[in-house]
Amino acid sequence: MKQAILEIESLRKYYGRQENQTKALDGISFTVMPGEYLGIMGASGSGKSTLLNCIATVIRPTAGHILMDGVEVSALKGSKLADYRGKEIGYLFQNFELLDNLTGQENILLPLGIHGVTEKEGNKRLRELAEYLEITGVMNKFPSQMSGGQKQRVAAARALILNPQIILADEPTGALDTKNARVLMEKLAGLNRMQQTTILMVTHDSNAASYCSRILFIQDGVIFHELRRKVPNETREQFYERILAVMAQLGGGSANVL
Repeated sequence: MKQAILEIESLRKYYGRQENQTKALDGISFTVMPGEYLGIMGASGSGKSTLLNCIATVIRPTAGHILMDGVEVSALKGSKLADYRGKEIGYLFQNFELLDNLTGQENILLPLGIHGVTEKEGNKRLRELAEYLEITGVMNKFPSQMSGGQKQRVAAARALILNPQIILADEPTGALDTKNARVLMEKLAGLNRMQQTTILMVTHDSNAASYCSRILFIQDGVIFHELRRKVPNETREQFYERILAVMAQLGGGSANVL
């Protein structure tokens, strides 16, 4: 039986004290299995971005445990923490976070130098990713010369270049138009399907969520609903309809799920 790649146990993140206390996360527990494509959805302020930032060690939780391959993330220090942030997880931001003074290729290869991997070692992976993500034509261009879709696919290549254990995607389609959002989601879904890339994605977009194999809905810092795609019989379109049905039951429809 496969061991979970990521285990979240009774995770809590509180802000403030006593009567002014805000419970961003209030005892969330779940696991992510190798090769899973897990979506996180919830209303604005539900705690989903806080959850992602705790896993990425951007935020320190108030209580609970985050285990990556059985190792307690909060116990990591120094070079082990740096390796976790750079090699174990790959982070895909909503607004790309590319460096404007570097070309597409230089942006993608940047993690190699930071983590002591030679450019020669990364070049094969770079070529594969650039071809798959259809960004070979922007390798020598600067971000200002790229479309939003190209920027996000360059950012995806940067997140993938070191073959991380898991990709953390924070609203990856949030800054994209419908066409580029669909292209990005198809590429991520393809990586998940063909290379068993593990993805944990926070999204407000029900269409983007329909590419996932499982979705956790968060409300007031706790998990209140879960959907699993019925593979192989359920189509993505049918899964999308079930996502919309859950949103409607929550009250307020899709506008209430951000």
